[in-house]
Amino acid sequence: MRLGLCCLFIKEPVSFRTVTAKTLLRLHREQQLQRLSGICVHNAGSLCQALETVQRLGIGAFRIMSPLFPRMTHPDVGYRLEDLPDQAAIVQLLERSRQFARQHNIRLSFHPDQFVLLSSPTAKVLENSIRELEFQGMLAEAVGAGMINIHAGGVYGDKQQALRRFRNAFPDLPESVRSRLTLENDDVSYSPRDLLPLCEHLSIPLVYDVHHHRCKPDGLSLTEATTLAGDTWQAAGLEQHCHISSPRNGWHGGDPKPHADYIDPADLPESWLGREMTVDVEAKAKELAVIKLMADLKMTRPVS
Repeated sequence: MRLGLCCLFIKEPVSFRTVTAKTLLRLHREQQLQRLSGICVHNAGSLCQALETVQRLGIGAFRIMSPLFPRMTHPDVGYRLEDLPDQAAIVQLLERSRQFARQHNIRLSFHPDQFVLLSSPTAKVLENSIRELEFQGMLAEAVGAGMINIHAGGVYGDKQQALRRFRNAFPDLPESVRSRLTLENDDVSYSPRDLLPLCEHLSIPLVYDVHHHRCKPDGLSLTEATTLAGDTWQAAGLEQHCHISSPRNGWHGGDPKPHADYIDPADLPESWLGREMTVDVEAKAKELAVIKLMADLKMTRPVS
């Protein structure tokens, strides 16, 4: 089992910058692109630093923050890499990350924001979702990330109709996205049992989030859900990817959905131990939580 860090650090000196559309709209286009170019260079360099850091810490996977290049798909201030004055430096840094991840067997992924909704009945929302996924696909190809993970979205009054819209939208995605797309069960609308038929139909691996499953059970045991989700990864010839988190207030202390700072080792399903898989640690303490869980599980750091 390899553990993964999600996007950010709490103690290590690795930072990513952003900018609001409101700030950019105060600038002329040339100034916008200059500002954005500087941020993108910084973030591409920080990604290199992030991968070097997770490798040093013995962490085997890293989820790259979705807005690595902020506002790139925004309708008013959006841009392409070739629009930026520092394009060559940015591309070089992305290639450096790709090579480092491959050399050290670090599994990279993206998890676009919740506004990516392929099941939406609203044409504009679907259009924006596909545009965002195209951006994620471009980045994934540039850095060698093998996974773009999304949720199924809302139910919109008819769960099966929503899933049909998702299925119908899938062929319109570029190959760079279709070949990387994964689907995750959530804690409100879609359980593993809901999503498995769609995943099997579209040959999309299911990212099994055990915390979400505990919040929204569906009759499948944790072991059964792990195995069935694992079959979708095996069919794709890929290592299974799952998510773990613990409830901030405990399982009997109110709303169990908010994530805790650290992982309670008891929340890791016993059937996961010794299984070849990637487990993203979704905890507020970020790398400190991953390191602590590694220690709790007495995991040895992999040799690159």
